[in-house]
This record gives sequence, C-alpha cells and structure tokens, in this order.
Amino acid sequence: MAETALRILQINTERGWRGGERQTLLTAVGLRARGHNVELLLRKGSALAERARALGLVVHTAGGGFAFGCWLALHGKRYDVLHAQTAKVVAWALAAAFVNQRPVVFSRRTSFPVGAGVWLTRLKWRRLDQMVAISEAAAHAPRALGVPTQVIPSAVLPIAADAARIQQFLKQQALEGKRLVGTAAALSVEKDPVTLIHAAAKVCAQFEDVVFVHWGAAGAASHAAVQAITELGLQERYLLLGFEPDVEQLFAALSVFVMASRYEALGSSVLDAMLQNVPVVSTDAGGLKETVSAGRGLVCAPGDVATMASHIAFMLAQPEQAQAMATVAYAAVRAEYAVNSMVERYIDVYRAVVT
Repeated sequence: MAETALRILQINTERGWRGGERQTLLTAVGLRARGHNVELLLRKGSALAERARALGLVVHTAGGGFAFGCWLALHGKRYDVLHAQTAKVVAWALAAAFVNQRPVVFSRRTSFPVGAGVWLTRLKWRRLDQMVAISEAAAHAPRALGVPTQVIPSAVLPIAADAARIQQFLKQQALEGKRLVGTAAALSVEKDPVTLIHAAAKVCAQFEDVVFVHWGAAGAASHAAVQAITELGLQERYLLLGFEPDVEQLFAALSVFVMASRYEALGSSVLDAMLQNVPVVSTDAGGLKETVSAGRGLVCAPGDVATMASHIAFMLAQPEQAQAMATVAYAAVRAEYAVNSMVERYIDVYRAVVT
C-alpha cells in the first residue's frame, strides 16, 4: 500500500545564495520527486525564490521576520510539517504552532557555540518536534542543552565541470599556464580569509607559477582581506573575484582547494571540490574535521598559517599523492552525501513527527 503524501512547507529567510539555500532547494526538489506536496516560504526577492520558481515549485514570500510569523499563523494549518531551514525563523514557526498546531522541524546548519541568552535558546529548541543538525559538530550545542538531535548530513549533487566556462575564465583572468589554489567562501570573519592570505604569501614565495583565486561575496572581513593582500604585495597573486553563481563548475581548474574557516558546520564547498577530484586542504573547524578525514585531505588548526601553507605546498609539490587523496575523497562523498539518502531521512523525520 502506497504511503500517504505529506504536505510540507520549507521555510528559509535568507536573501542570498549559500549552502543552506542550496540544501533547501535540493530537499524540496527531492520531496516533490517522491510524490510529496512541498511548498516554500521564502524571503521576498531572494535568490532562492527565483531559482525555486524556475523549477516550478510553489513559492510564497514574506518581507521580514514579523511577516514570516504572520504568514505562518494564517496559513500554516495547510501543511503537515513546517520545516525551518534557517535559525531566524524558528521562533516565528514555533509561535505560529500555537495557532495551527503543526509540528516544527529545524535544520541547524552552523556549529557556532550558543552565546548570550542560553536559557532562551534552550527553551526554544526544546519546543521543536525535531532538531536536525547537518554534522556532529552542529549537533554539539543543542545536545549540550539537552535537546535530542538527529544528524542528517547535507547533500551534494554531482555537477560536471564546464570546460568551456573554465577556458573562458582562465582567459578572462589571464591565468592560462598558472597553477591555481582556490576557495569559495564569503569574506566573513568566521571564514577567516586573512589567515588564508597569509598562507598564500608563503606558498607564492615557493612557487612562481601559483595564483590564488577567491570566490565569495563581500562581508565583515572584506577590508582586512584587501589590506592583507596589499601589505603582502599579493595583488597579482591573490585574486578576490566576488560571488560567482554555480562556482563549483570551475573547481576543476584548481590544483588545490582550501577552506580556512574558524567555524564550519559541514563545508559544502569542500564536498563540491571533492566531487571534482580536487585535492583539499582545510582547517579542522567544526564539521570539516568529519568531512576531511580518513585520508580525504590535509587539515590544520584554525588560524595556523604555517601548517596551512605547508599543506598547500605539499599538495602542489606531490601531485600524485595529492591526487590519491582526492580519489579517496571522491568515492567517500558519492557514498555518504547523496541527495537521495538525505531526502529519505528527512521523510522519516516528517513521518515520525506527524504520527
């Protein structure tokens, strides 16, 4: 006997396009493919709303936190489950649950420690019908507050490298014949671009043919990053290229991918690089310790400029060993971070909270 289709509302408050928004879209598309009735409540004018509509998904929009809360209170009863994909909307979803009596699931996508207002956070999280974390690192804080937490890793969809786009990129940036070390991360404090820039200076001193490329939107660390590049004389060797849609299509151009984060719940860009068979160097912050493990790459402590530079240099100097790690990583990601597996596990969560 076929199982009853669920009515699921995916809620995401972000304006931009980062890992959490991609996961929201992958989840929605996967749920629809399995016959469930899925709709999305998203920020008005957001990149996710535009992409979801382009895929034929039902999209509702709200302008801000209060508007999200009002919409949920008025319309939440239509759905079997409310799935909050961003932390900012959890309180509104829970408040609306008093009116519509619908279960709330929350996917925690950060590994930040809980700061001020611990008691309020504990109260809020304990009212959830299910807390989900995308890694053991992301699960640590809620579990420490006594909140039962299930780990469902984010998924990555294998995307073929775009050879024509890569060639255009190399020509446009005058990078033909160069070996590229790259990262895809916003210029935010937690992504720690300054440490990576200082490591780049050490690597560039060793290898004349290496250029660092950094894709990512501006953020609180933008000024410090530009200042470090200028002070170290890396204007031609460390390129800040801004946000690039579908940037993973360019990763095949890289000799090494680097993630310098001080906090990282999982690191989906690292998984994207692994799916392009690119050797990875990262910090062991949060979920990166889980992602880049068991011979899948090289790790260092956050902020450790010398070790990060040494690991990057090793990957460049020992390409055969680097590629061996990349091969291990590719197989692991295909096995452990499949979209089908993630979606099926969320369906199990939904069914558990509606019974």
